[in-house]
Amino acid sequence: MKDLVEYIAKSIVTKPEEVRVLENKISDYEIQLELYVAEEDLGRVIGKRGKVAKNIRNILRAISIKESVNYNLKIMETD
Repeated sequence: MKDLVEYIAKSIVTKPEEVRVLENKISDYEIQLELYVAEEDLGRVIGKRGKVAKNIRNILRAISIKESVNYNLKIMETD
């Protein structure tokens, strides 16, 4: 899942070298993905009215149903 989110993000941003995805296992049924992008790429990943972020989350939700694991996506700015 981590690789999929990273691939999608790198396809969208202008600085793909700054894209990082961390996977934190909260429980057996819940995994939090933290997507880090450059400050100037935050708008591209979130999209107008959050449409891009919502679509990425929809993909994760579809896979969550199939795998019986809840994936949460958190979009963050790199330090």
